[in-house]
This record gives sequence, C-alpha cells and structure tokens, in this order.
Amino acid sequence: MAEFVIKKLRSGGLITNYFCTSSCKHCLYNCSPQWEKRFIDPDAAEKNLLTICSLGCRSVHIGGGEPLLRPDKLGTVLEVASEVGVSVEYVETNSSWFQDAESAKKLLALLRQKGLKTLLVSISPFHNEQIPFSRVQGVIKAAKQVGVGIFPWITDFISDLSQFNPAKSHSLEEYRQIYGDNYLMQILQRYWIHMGGRALETFRPLLGQKTFQQILDENSGGCAAELTDTSHFHIDLFGNYILGLCSGLSIAIEDLGKPLSAEIYPILTSLYRDGIRGLVKMAEDSVEFSPQKDHYINKCDLCTEVRSFLVQNNDQDLKELSPAEFYTNG
Repeated sequence: MAEFVIKKLRSGGLITNYFCTSSCKHCLYNCSPQWEKRFIDPDAAEKNLLTICSLGCRSVHIGGGEPLLRPDKLGTVLEVASEVGVSVEYVETNSSWFQDAESAKKLLALLRQKGLKTLLVSISPFHNEQIPFSRVQGVIKAAKQVGVGIFPWITDFISDLSQFNPAKSHSLEEYRQIYGDNYLMQILQRYWIHMGGRALETFRPLLGQKTFQQILDENSGGCAAELTDTSHFHIDLFGNYILGLCSGLSIAIEDLGKPLSAEIYPILTSLYRDGIRGLVKMAEDSVEFSPQKDHYINKCDLCTEVRSFLVQNNDQDLKELSPAEFYTNG
C-alpha cells in the first residue's frame, strides 16, 4: 500500500480557538463554553499559515469556536496572514458577541482595516437554541454598513427563524412543535451536516440503524480516501492538522509533507491501512474494547466511540487523538 503522507493541501481553515458561547448540537469539533479560553498566538498563526503555504494552499478561512470573542487577537491573525501572503476568504461567526449597532460597526470597521473582507454568518435552528436571531440580524446590518461582505450560512433557514421572537433563543423542541416531528430529518435535506462530533448524538436516534457487526461487515477496506482528502482541512491553535472531516484525529504540522511513522501514529496508520476493522482490533487488543451502543449511524460513528474509549482507558499520551478536550467536552 502507498505511504501515508499529506503532500498537498487544497482548501481549508485555521481554527483560532475552540471555546464558544454555544454548544451547538451539530458541532463537528465539540466546541463549547467548557473549553479552555485559549486563542491562537501570533507565532503559532504564522507557523501554521507558512506550513499551509508550503503545501500549496494560498487561502484559508478562519473559524472556531467563535473567533470574534477575542477580536483584538483575531485582528492580529488577520495581519499575520497578510504578512505571510495568505488570503483570508472569510471569518466564521455565530453573532453571539453582538450587543448594539454602534459597537458592532466600530469592531467590524477595525477588523476590516486589519484584513477582514467577509463574514460567514451562521444562520440555523442549532445556533438559535442559544443565540437570538436579532443578534444575527444586527451583525449582518452592521457588516453591510461598514463594507464587510456577508456569506450567510444559510439563508434557507431565515424563514424558519422568523416565525419566532427574534429577541429570544428557541429550542429545537419549539421548532419541532411548529414544523412537525420530522423537522430534524428535514434539516438534513437543507443543511450540510457531517456526522461527526456532537451531530452523532443528535442524529443517532434518527439514523442509527446499523449494528456493530454490520458496520464491520460493510467496511472491509482502509480509510485512505477520507484521511488524505485535503479539500476541507483545518489546522488548529495547537498545531494539530485535523484530517479531513475526522475531528479528534490529528497530525502534528511538523509531520505534514513526509511519510507518517507507524510508531508515532499507530492509530492513523491502522485506519489508513485497515479502516474501522483495524482500529477495532487495535482497541480490543490494547484496552479490551467492546461496543458501547446497540446501533450506529456509520463507520465514523463507531470510530469516534472507539477513539473515545482509547482516550478514557489508555495510560499513554495518544498525541494523534488531539485535542484531548474533543473527547471530554462533547
């Protein structure tokens, strides 16, 4: 089998922080207020961006967590990106930081001077559980007034959110009461959600229909395609390269561009070569893993469970299962 190496990066982002005002039920990275209040420092930002550049990617987006919880530090990251020649396509925000129109315009105007061109503004029932829609509307209006572009993600939900009092947050249960018992399933047809992170717990009651043995029987090969896909990568404030959409699995950025050592990355090597079967076998042998649930959504669901079990039951420092808080702040 070919060597496991990340040779070229295509499209991705920089995770500046994992702490957030919300614990959205679909969050791929398990961001929440429980995370340590750490934000990427200028040196780490420069190192990450230079690494991204060296592997062929000249533009990134910035996300979290909520990057605008530390606007001064975000401004520094924007300046660093400009200095090293990396374009920032957009900065993601959930708008929780909005207080009033004037302070929002002042903040966004300052960030615009430092390189902010576009805000991706999250619009969804998941965010509305903890963030009033009026704040989202306020951010959009303020951005337009100071010349910052808006990338609304997604406008399809505006009509849903508009049925409620915009000054308050509203639970998914309230949406279900208005739009029907099938509302969560309908969301999957309107909104791209990867079945990872907190989405697994949210959607398993609806989609978890496969047994442990079925998952193993249906997935006999390795996960090379998923692990080497660089069309939507992320590098975080700790210098972790997150493999594709596999949150909680990482490579140190120093190891990008060269073949990965099976000794340093035994879990990733096993997944690359033998897939979920290889990971399960490793966990069975090392920590006596046994399935914790009756049914799963897919192999990614089972993989996340196995990795969580390894973190909880292994005395060794499993650096490839980073950041560790992903497994404790779910």
